[in-house]
Parts: sequence; structure tokens; C-alpha cells
Amino acid sequence: MYRQQSSHWGLFAAASTPDGLDVIADPDDPNPASLLRNVPAALDERVRVLAPHVRKGWLEGGGERGRDEYVAVSWAEAVELAAGELDRVRRTHGNEAIYGGSYGWGSAGRFHHAQSQIHRFLNVIGGYTRSVNSYSLGAATPLLRHIVGSDDPISRPTAWPVLAEHTEHFVCFGGIPAKNSQVNSGGISRHSVAGHLRRARERGARFTLISPLRDDLAAELDAEWLAPVPGTDTALMLALCHVLIERGWHAEEFLRTHCAGFEEFWKYLSGAADGTAKSPQWAEQICGIDAAVIVGLAESMATRRTMVTLSWSLQRARHGEQPLWAGIALACVLGQIGLPGGGFGHGYGAMAGIGVRPLPYRLPKLPQGVNPVRQYIPVARIADMLLNPGQEYEYDGERRAYPDIRLVYWAGGNPFHHHQDLTRLAEAFGRPETVIVHDPFWTATARHADIVFPATTTLERNDLGCAREDRALVAMRQVVPPLGEARSDFEIFSALAEKLGLAQEFTEDRDEWAWLEHLYEQWRQKFDPGLDFAQFWEIGRLDLPGEPDDQVLYDRFRADPDENPLPTPSGRIELFSQRIDSFGYADCPGHPAWLVPEELHVPPGSGDFPLFLVANNPATRLHSQLDHGATSADSKVHDREPMRIHPADAAERGLSTGDIVRVVSATGSALAAVVISDAVRPGVVQLSTGAWFDPSAPEVATCIHGNPNAVTRDVGTSSLAQGCTGQLTRVEVRPHQAPPPPLRAYDPPIETG
Repeated sequence: MYRQQSSHWGLFAAASTPDGLDVIADPDDPNPASLLRNVPAALDERVRVLAPHVRKGWLEGGGERGRDEYVAVSWAEAVELAAGELDRVRRTHGNEAIYGGSYGWGSAGRFHHAQSQIHRFLNVIGGYTRSVNSYSLGAATPLLRHIVGSDDPISRPTAWPVLAEHTEHFVCFGGIPAKNSQVNSGGISRHSVAGHLRRARERGARFTLISPLRDDLAAELDAEWLAPVPGTDTALMLALCHVLIERGWHAEEFLRTHCAGFEEFWKYLSGAADGTAKSPQWAEQICGIDAAVIVGLAESMATRRTMVTLSWSLQRARHGEQPLWAGIALACVLGQIGLPGGGFGHGYGAMAGIGVRPLPYRLPKLPQGVNPVRQYIPVARIADMLLNPGQEYEYDGERRAYPDIRLVYWAGGNPFHHHQDLTRLAEAFGRPETVIVHDPFWTATARHADIVFPATTTLERNDLGCAREDRALVAMRQVVPPLGEARSDFEIFSALAEKLGLAQEFTEDRDEWAWLEHLYEQWRQKFDPGLDFAQFWEIGRLDLPGEPDDQVLYDRFRADPDENPLPTPSGRIELFSQRIDSFGYADCPGHPAWLVPEELHVPPGSGDFPLFLVANNPATRLHSQLDHGATSADSKVHDREPMRIHPADAAERGLSTGDIVRVVSATGSALAAVVISDAVRPGVVQLSTGAWFDPSAPEVATCIHGNPNAVTRDVGTSSLAQGCTGQLTRVEVRPHQAPPPPLRAYDPPIETG
């Protein structure tokens, strides 16, 4: 029998057949995601954790995380060991010494949401040190709070139907990559981004793609492709602002009435502040785009209804706050913010739900409780925290100190995918006294744990699927029994809570089914769809009403900024922030600025590492999930992750498509397989994230599978946000002459014999 499920990449029905799991995309989805082909791999027992395991060296008082074997133990023993460690650490060192890690992408279900489950459990036992922000938006979230007062440019940007109808010129910094819009946090029932872009193009909209990768915008949109030197978007944006103002094409009235700090910003742009005018000629020397092209682009933007789109990738680099701030300043200078189809948006195409009007009411979700521990870190600073307890650091105007973490508890997510400099992260994971992980698979994170609990996948349990940017509430019906001895995160935490004498506080005397009914009925009290839980579960799906998809970012603010001020100190968009300026950060001044990243301290094409590596999100999987699935596996070359390189750079190095190469940086190295393509800028190589980290042959490379975070630097965006900088680094690519070592990423590290 086919049973309905929801996933971050769409709705589907699945059934267990003699030939394996059969997956059928929802027939109402106009553009189903190719990632659904990965789903059957969730039941591949070869890579699953099928029973509780404990690291052999930890049991014996030695060994090394990441290189040790594991022994299977009973559930009773595993729970006893984990509960004992939790109790020891919180009694000896306090709950601040427990770090609760999760990343929220484990399931589209709202009850079996790993992040909610671990936070609820750790709050029940007295709290934990948490993380704030995300790897995706580490620089953006703190910055937006200062300059526009909220995350509305991400959560409530102008809606896609408005763009399709009104935008005349899309200027896409970082593009609007179709691959990213396959997914959405919490699920997506209809993939519509490609259709909206197509309608805009058919209406006559112009597209300009500004990216080192030509396929960051669909070929059917016939975009003008400008490929600046990676990491120089800020210089290009500032030059566009300079042209618009110098030639009188700017919106002087909007800058006066809706913005704060234009005078300080113009002093910088004009060169009055530092002696350097941020002219097109100045920018040409930095970003490699001809000055005449910059002037022509500025004129087109000034004479058309223009949407400045700013991808999330822009701010995942050193000084990542600056391209976002400069892009918003560019939209302010144009003065079209608040007009249908004009202004700016942050993250169009980053997820399918960006540009969809959120539902105006809450949806069912598991309450996490209250964390009494006030300690936290920016999420991308986990290695710093584990390696440097007590060390002080700057964050958003505060001088903070890292806590002394004795126990790491991780459920949901894979830091050995998201984080940079994986050798350093492995060293950091070696420091705590105990690491506990829930994982369905033998990921690198599971391999760095002392106690590994086998967790179920969404196919092996019941749940409620929903997202605020989607108009469907889905009954996610269990498709197959749990594999091996796997249990849900809820069952695992329930057992631990019982062992610690806190079962009632955690479960509230409800099992899975009772919780699903409770969450639905609680939601139904505020929004009554006319069906009780039993009726809903029988039907399997509710189409949820929402407001018209016609929102325009800051339309009310534009109409009357005094009546509808922004939640900033000035009530306006802050082109100059007195608060940020007061922090005195050299790496994030009080206005948008061109700050030379370390990647450009040596001119492109020179030095030991002449090439730029772009480590973008993959087209063939979500993050590192189901890397062994069909769509992901089909993209591999000789079992390695493909690396694209321009024909000229390949010829210079004597490379051909299919060659195995060693990608080397000052941080580390990775094996990858060559794909020659003129869709990448000369001087640039592109290697997507998500290949499971495989350090099994360190004499050959830090990762022999092709994980780019083996070569990226672990450093924050700036003192303001301390965000992730994994998007760009400098590398050299060298032929790997010997036969590549066998891949071990999918081999369980289980003791045999």
C-alpha cells in the first residue's frame, strides 16, 4: 500500500515492494524535485546504524574519535551509559557544560523534528548551551536586525506572483539557482519558482546574472552573464551606487525620507572620507567587470522597475555582511523599495518558500520549553568553543567567552557537512569528555561519537508535515517498520528521561500517536478546519487557506515611513548605523564598505593557490542527506564528487574530464573528479558541498571523497556576526597520478569477529 509522506524536497507516496521502495511524486506538483530519487536509499541497511553502539576506545578508556571501532550494545546499556554521563556532567560541571547540537533538517515532520526533540529534552533536564543563527544566514541575521530591524527581507519578501507581473529587470547577485528551490524547510507541496521566472521572461523582463557560475540562473531566462572575481560583489555594488548618484539617476527624495545616514555613506562613496572614489573605473580593477558595462547596468536599473536579488551565498564569506548591506544600499539609491516588483530581496531561490506569503496563523509543532541556561555561541563557532574554553571573542557588540563544554549531544544534522576545516573540527570533537549522537546513518558525526543511538527516518514513523510557506498539512504515514533496532528521537529521549526520573515532564504521559492528536487538536482550537484528528488522518491532507500572494516588501513603510517606521533606532533603513559604528569593528564599519578579504590579498591567478574554489550547495541532494542515493550517486565520477573547471585552466594543468585531482589549499586537501565546463569563470573551480567526509587515507588527502570543507577556512565573517565563511577559498588543482584509494565513507566502523 502506498502511503503519503512529506519531505523537504516535496510530497510523495511510497510503498515497499519486492524490488525495494517505490516512490511516486505528488501528481499536483508542477515541477517535482529530482531529489525524490534519493529517498529509497534511506532504507539501505549497509549505511544504517542498526543497533545502539558505543565506541570501543571510550569503553576501554582510550582510542580516538573518528578512527575507532564500535561495538553493539543493548538498548538498556546504551541508555544507562548516556543517562549516567548526562547526570554526571550536569551535577559536576553544571548544565552549561552540555552543548545541544542540531540543525533542524532531519525531517519535514513537526513532531519528529530532531531539533525540537533534543531542545525539549535538554530543557527538561535543566538546560544546555545553545547556538544562534545558522550556517546559511550567519552574517545576514545579525546585520538585518541593525539596518532594517527584522528578517522581513528573508521571511516576507515581495511575492513571486508580483515579481512575475511587475519586475522589468532582475539583477541577480549570486543568481537564483533552480537547484536550491527544489527544497524547503518543513516541506513544499508545489514547486513554482521556475514557473514564475518563466512568466516574467515571457512578459519581457530582463535578467542580469552576476556570479562566477553561469548556471546560477536558468538558461531559458536568456540572462546577461557578468562574472566578477569571486568575493568582489560589494565593489561592484558600490560602483553602481556611485554611478547612479553622480549622474543624478538616484532617488534623492527616498534617500532623504526613508533612509538614515546617506550623508556618511556618500562621503565614503565619493572618496571624501578616504580619498578613493568608488567609481566604475575603481571597481573594474577589483572585480574585472568593464567600467562601461557597470555604467550601462546602472542606467538600465534606473530606467526599469528593478529587483535586486541577493543570494545567501554572498554572505557566506569573509566580510559577508558587506555585500548584503551594499545590495540594500543599492536598492535604496534606486528608490524602488516598496513598489510592486522593485526593491530587493534576500534569498530568492535559496529555498522554495522564499517569496511565498507565510500563512497568517501558527501550525502544529512540538513545544520545546524554556532553556534556563543563558550561554550560547554563534553556530559556526563550534570548533572555537570546543578547542578554546574560556577564550573571549566579539559578537554583535558584546565581548563573550566560550563555555567549557564537557558533553556534546547531537540529534539531527551533520556538522561534518556544514562546518569548515574538518580536520580542525575533528580535533575539536576530540576534546569533550563524552559525545552522544542520534543518527540513522554512519555519518562522520556518528563516527565521532562515543554513544550512537540508531534513529529512525521519516519513512519509519508517523508525523505531521507542514511549513509556514506552504498551504498543505499532511498526514505523514509510516511506510515501513523501523530498520533493525532503530527508534525515534522521541522514544530515545523518553527512555533517557525515565532513567533520569523526568519521564512525565518530557512525555506528558503521551506516546507518538497521542502527541500527534494533541498537537493537531491544539492547533484546531485556534484554526478549525472542520475535521477532528481522526478525520484528518483518514483524509491525509488539508489544503490550508492563506492570504493572497500579493505581498510587497515595505509597501506600507514606503507609503508613510512616519506611520509605519521600521524597528531600527531611526525608524528608517540605516545606510549608516551608529550602533554598529560604536562597536569599533575594523572588519565591519558603520556603513557598507569594500574590505579586501584574505582570498584577495594575493592577486587572482598568482601565488601557491591561484584558483578560487566556490563551494556551493549541491544540485543532487539536500546538504549531505542521502549522499548515497540514486540522484547523488549518478553525479559522482569514479566515486568522487565532480569538480568543474574552465577549459583554459584545465588545459594549463593538463587535465581532462574524468581525471582524479587533488584540490589543495592552505587548510587541507580533497580528491575530486574533473568536469571541464565553460559555465565557470576562468580562474574558478566549483565543488559542491555534501559528499560524506572520508579521511580514511590521510597520506593521500584530507578527504578522499571530495568534501570541500576539507579545504575551507574556519574563520568568522566578522566580529559583528561570526558567520560561516565556507563559500570561497583559494586552491590549486593537481593531477592525482596513483589509483585513488577505495572510498570508506559508507562502510560502517563496526567491530567484526
